[in-house]
Parts: sequence; structure tokens; C-alpha cells
Amino acid sequence: MAKVFRPSRRESTILSKIESSKEYERRQAIKGVKDVIEPLSNAISMKLIENSLVETTNKNSLEEQVEKCLDKLTRAEDFDIDYQIAPLRSLVPHPNIISLYVTSFIIEQLLNHKDIIDIFGSDEDIYSCINHQVLKYLS
Repeated sequence: MAKVFRPSRRESTILSKIESSKEYERRQAIKGVKDVIEPLSNAISMKLIENSLVETTNKNSLEEQVEKCLDKLTRAEDFDIDYQIAPLRSLVPHPNIISLYVTSFIIEQLLNHKDIIDIFGSDEDIYSCINHQVLKYLS
């Protein structure tokens, strides 16, 4: 028979605190987006265009789509967020939940928008561009 591993009380407490702190950071980050949706969506869309990662016929439409994505993030259930970011979860070692969610939206859903001509660059390039703006507004 295989031995059953049962962590000690102390180990369980430490693991629980680590998980709780991660969840708290995640909730705080998502809550912080509500206050900066408009400027953040503008900054993200501008940087994506400036860095030639997204080619569009209408910059305002791109900004509106990113704004809707951020608004949806603030109202989404944890399961929906996890489902959206699942394909990109291992993109970077310690991802920012907001950057990962927006990156996933850009890569998977924005490509089909009528005003988007094409999306260039790797997933990491897009994530890096978005994450730089998110950190600027939420740090």
C-alpha cells in the first residue's frame, strides 16, 4: 500500500497563508482596474498600435474593445477568468492576472473584430506590452 502524505498542521497553515495572499492580491488587482478603466484601455490600445502589434482601421474601436474587456474582467466570476486565461497561464513565470486576461482577449477574440486588420508579434510580446501599461496604472 502507498503511504498517504498528510502535511503537518504547521505546513498546512503556511500553505493556506500563501494561497490566501495570492487570492487577496488577485482580488485587489481586479478591484483596482475599476478606477482606471478608461485611461488604461487608452494606454494599452495606443501602445499596441505604436509597437506595431495590432493593425487597425479605427483606433477608437480598439480602445472600446479593450475597455469592454476590462469591464467584463471586473464583473467576471473566478471560473470565467481562469477559463479565459487557461491557454496562456504558463506564458510567463509570475503573470499579472489583468495583463494575462487582456492578452488572451487580444489574441483569441479581438482578431475576429471587423476593424482589426491583423495582430503581429508573439504572445510574449503582446503580454509584455500590455503588462507594462497595467503596471504603470496599477502600481
